[in-house]
Amino acid sequence: MNRLPAVDGLDLVSQAALSGAALLFVTRPSVMSRVAHSPLIPMARQLARRAARLRRPLPAPERRTTELARLVATYAPSAQSQRSELTRSAGRRVNGSAALLAFSVLADSAVEHHRGAFANRAMYTPLIAASLTLGASLFGVLDGRARKHVVRDAIYAVAAATGLAGLGFHAYNMLKRPGGLCWQNLFYAAPAAAPAALTLAGVLGRAAERVRDTKPWRAPSVLGLPAGRMLAGIAAAGLAGTVGEAGLLHFRGAYQDPAMFAPVTVPPVAAALLGTAALRPSRTANRLARWWLRLTALLGFAGVGFHAYGVSRNMGGWRNWRQNLLNGPPLPAPPSFIGLALAGLAALSLIEEANDG
Repeated sequence: MNRLPAVDGLDLVSQAALSGAALLFVTRPSVMSRVAHSPLIPMARQLARRAARLRRPLPAPERRTTELARLVATYAPSAQSQRSELTRSAGRRVNGSAALLAFSVLADSAVEHHRGAFANRAMYTPLIAASLTLGASLFGVLDGRARKHVVRDAIYAVAAATGLAGLGFHAYNMLKRPGGLCWQNLFYAAPAAAPAALTLAGVLGRAAERVRDTKPWRAPSVLGLPAGRMLAGIAAAGLAGTVGEAGLLHFRGAYQDPAMFAPVTVPPVAAALLGTAALRPSRTANRLARWWLRLTALLGFAGVGFHAYGVSRNMGGWRNWRQNLLNGPPLPAPPSFIGLALAGLAALSLIEEANDG
């Protein structure tokens, strides 16, 4: 007599159990209700859920590898050295832009305040502040250390405060004239926005010191915001203000030369693209902003030549330079575009590094 295999026996037992459960469900439904509400059933469900969690697959090796690569890229000595070199280079470039702005303010205020015969002793203040800022910025350009300098930082703070005070003095000078706020006084009174260049030099200089003082394992920041975006916003605002000043003075000159339209067409596009790169950074926006900033810097160099040509057209030309330099157009004005363009380029480098990281 042949025995049934063990598997067949188990099938018979399971079928009998199912048949009994079905018969019990039909004949004694109250018993099945008590079983369903038994405290053992929720415990069984919890045990089943925990078993399912344990059976979940481990994270894919690719994810662990990617996370490890990110940590290595952040904290490896070579990566920290590269990041430190980038922040130091960007800080020195912003120091250079502050130097150009300080030089522009120094030369322009020296000419304009000399024309005003230094009637007010306070007119010497921007010359002193701009000279100190220029010296501190040149020292920052030559300083290869990756940390801020206390003296430079203090000088930049004084420059920013001096520029703000100068805005108040120039506004008072214009409003006390007959007619107050009118086109005549906007054209020929103390230029309302000229001291803002000294404030910009101080603000950019302090930002440069913050960027240079960044630890290798941290992203550079200014006032708690990403340094690249912050610098881009400052440079874009500075370009917009400089365009307004150039547009006012070129309007006074009736745009008699078509080249006078260049400072009111090229830099505004650069400011808009730089602002776009600060708000919504992308490779396309950064590339376009970079090229327009380079064009703006080139325009600053060309502007010096155009202004020199404008001086030569005055009566007596350069032979009468003592008078014609005072009459203008001002030679130190166009380098402001160069300084702000350099600050914008440094900001773009920091933005691209932050996006790549």
